[in-house]
Amino acid sequence: MDPDREVLDAERLDAALLELEDDIHWDAVPMLERAERYERQARLLGDDMLVARARLSQANMRMRSGDVAEAAQRIWHIHQWAVDHDARKLTARTHLIWSAIHRHLGDAAQSLEHAVLSVELLDETATAHMQIWHRAKLADALAFAGSMDAARERFDQAERLTTELDRPFLKLYVLNNYAYSEHAVGNYEHAQQVAQRLRALADTHEFELDATVLDTIGAIEMSNGQYAAAEQTMLQCIEKYSLIRRDDADAMPEYLLNLARAQRGLGAFERAQHSLDESRRLCADRELGHFLVQTFQEQAELHAARGEFAEAYEAHKSFFASYIGLRSRQREAQARTRQALFETAEARQEAETFREQARRDPLTGLRNRRYIDEQLSRLISTDPDLTVALVDLDHFKRINDQLSHDVGDQVLVQVAKILETELAAVAPDGFVARMGGEEFLMVLPGCPSSRAGREVDSIRRAVGAYDWGGITRGLPVTISIGVAGAREAEKLTQPSLLSTADRNLYAAKHGGRDRVVCGVPGPDRTRSYRDRASAA
Repeated sequence: MDPDREVLDAERLDAALLELEDDIHWDAVPMLERAERYERQARLLGDDMLVARARLSQANMRMRSGDVAEAAQRIWHIHQWAVDHDARKLTARTHLIWSAIHRHLGDAAQSLEHAVLSVELLDETATAHMQIWHRAKLADALAFAGSMDAARERFDQAERLTTELDRPFLKLYVLNNYAYSEHAVGNYEHAQQVAQRLRALADTHEFELDATVLDTIGAIEMSNGQYAAAEQTMLQCIEKYSLIRRDDADAMPEYLLNLARAQRGLGAFERAQHSLDESRRLCADRELGHFLVQTFQEQAELHAARGEFAEAYEAHKSFFASYIGLRSRQREAQARTRQALFETAEARQEAETFREQARRDPLTGLRNRRYIDEQLSRLISTDPDLTVALVDLDHFKRINDQLSHDVGDQVLVQVAKILETELAAVAPDGFVARMGGEEFLMVLPGCPSSRAGREVDSIRRAVGAYDWGGITRGLPVTISIGVAGAREAEKLTQPSLLSTADRNLYAAKHGGRDRVVCGVPGPDRTRSYRDRASAA
């Protein structure tokens, strides 16, 4: 009988789910189908714990097969059930998958937070696989967040556990992730040392290195200038992958692309072009935008290596156009996932992690407009000494146009840090929020506008005095600020208070910029806050 069609009792279903949970599966799609079948059987048995475990395995496989938004939508309900039923082991597993979802979103802080929780929840009920793998994934999250020293400690801890718990095969993948993380942060020599230990482990236990591990080793060899070795490793990787009965959409295009890079480094330009053409064909056939962009970039590098500079320039233009399109699609996908996370969290007020994320600006980490709308009305109604200050960067368009939008983002991030640090010193209970674009709002509770004007002006000077040379290459960065106190607004409402601050900001802009204007606006300042276009 086909084991996938066999009807299982509770004990055997528990063992089957454990195999899904405590193994590294590369073929996510058939594993998803298996998890769905296990859920149906668990429902027939009336076992809610087995149902929850099957559903979590489904969320994991959906995430790994690329459907991150769907996984995000499903996981909260599983997590809440686990918490409500004190299912500590299941809760730890949900945090591990949540960590991976946030990594897909590029959110290192949230990824790390969930990875930490996935380890903190481990106890004597956790399996050996969990004890090792959760720590290894915490190491991954620390590396992703830029804390490589802490990551090494966790990788070492996970590696020691593979020895203590006699899991040499799992050690192979701990070392693989360790080597990959060192490579990703540019520590190529250390990455190679870890990769050598990985090969030695495989030789000792006669493990066959699979394509994923060989791809990691090949990338490390390339980064260390060992192009001949890298070519052989990637050829072995491709051969190994071709022998398995699976065809992940993006695996072979990536392996061929890395092979082309190794061959270019070796000076084997014809072989490199052949590998690259095949990678690009697969990318186009399978609509793999991410890797297609990389093939255009590699084509430009290959033309340049052959001295074909005109062709390299044309290939680079194709790369840039594809890159812009890819970033747009990635942002849309991330937005869908974030919306899925938010909608699920909004349905339950206990989802404080998601609530916090929804109220933060992703670029600067400051509070956002949603947070303002929730907090400011309450403060206005309870604090007669409340003051707000609208901040706008002067000539910000010039920074974007003359330098780049990336430099503009760096300026926004640094200005946000200065505003937050300086405001904390003068109004510890206040907060800074990004309104959008280059505009920020500082909220100062218990600080009448007469005093707030002086405090805010010192913040303005701090921004102008910062050493911007390393970011803007000589272009100055200054801010204009419009201040308004609750007692000065026409009405005790948020729109009225912000409108007063906005009219003062308008006066600061048209009074020469790099200044603070506060008090009751004059009769010539009649614009509505909602109508104001962003100042230059």
